[in-house]
Amino acid sequence: MSVTLTKPLTPDLSSYTRRLQSIWDKQWFTNHGDQHDELEEALSYHLNVPYLSLFNNGTIALIVAIKSLRLSGEVITTPFTFAATPHVLTWNNIRPVFCDICDDDMTIDPNCIENLITPDTTGILAVHVYGNPCSVHQIQEIADRYGLKVIYDAAHAFGTSVDGKGIGRYGDISMFSFHATKLFHTAEGGCLTTNDPNLKKRIDFLCNFGIENEETVVMPGINGKMNELQAALGLEILPLLEDEIKKRKKIRELYCKYLSPHVGIVASRNEQYFIIRTKVRDLIYDALKTQGILARKYFYPLCSEFPCYSHYQSARNVPVAEKVSKEVLALPFYGDLEESTIKETCKIIIRFSTSTGD
Repeated sequence: MSVTLTKPLTPDLSSYTRRLQSIWDKQWFTNHGDQHDELEEALSYHLNVPYLSLFNNGTIALIVAIKSLRLSGEVITTPFTFAATPHVLTWNNIRPVFCDICDDDMTIDPNCIENLITPDTTGILAVHVYGNPCSVHQIQEIADRYGLKVIYDAAHAFGTSVDGKGIGRYGDISMFSFHATKLFHTAEGGCLTTNDPNLKKRIDFLCNFGIENEETVVMPGINGKMNELQAALGLEILPLLEDEIKKRKKIRELYCKYLSPHVGIVASRNEQYFIIRTKVRDLIYDALKTQGILARKYFYPLCSEFPCYSHYQSARNVPVAEKVSKEVLALPFYGDLEESTIKETCKIIIRFSTSTGD
């Protein structure tokens, strides 16, 4: 048996081919073609955000987000995230300052942020984890009090909302990832969202080399453009999400049925992942892998433990994150996952959980 952690949604190939035929006919493969503009509009509506800019991947999008806000010095972020989050700060010559996380939802702990603010702090880069949002109101209060910018890494949070508003409406900028492992994807890709039309304009300049027209370059930009092939794929996948989410909700119910109360189950606002927490995580991970079931220690190790960051003083003061990173395990989670596979996965988990008294 070989079971992957996730499977990318794939549209009907003939439908995607029809979009490709349109691209071939127009001979317009990149630089804001019809597919790009249609997807940008569709996603803005779907995510309930006023302004959205597409990118070729989420990492480039985050680099541009930081550049567009003119951040410098130090930015407070979380160690419990994918490597790209602190890396984009380093690529902008900014020092990441690691803040501990909350034990319940595993997002950045707003009660720990204030003590990390120095005269060099210019922003907060927080991460919505496993589809669950950060404490956006408390974070904004802190940012307003100290004159800081707020960027959210919303790679996990496609479709999440707070107080009836799309999660991309909070902070100055939010980044969504459209990598193939995500609920919605364009194979590779991402976007930035904002409430500020002037910031949207600056983001779009930075995404396209800073070019305003054929003869004018207004700022030093980068090539972050999403091409037509990616956008066409996204347009075909977007209508499939509702059905996929329904299927995943049923799979979540099955996991909960078989696993409760043997391990802790992490809630999710958007069915992006199914996460458990257990003190025997590594034993379970190895046992599942032996049976061809690929789970993931997500996120382990902490970014603060990477050699490029472990020497920072802030990297040594994140006890909750250190504990959580040794407990979380992402299980296989996708719409056509068979119940027999879920049962087998749960049987292995329960065997190790009960034998160790976890």
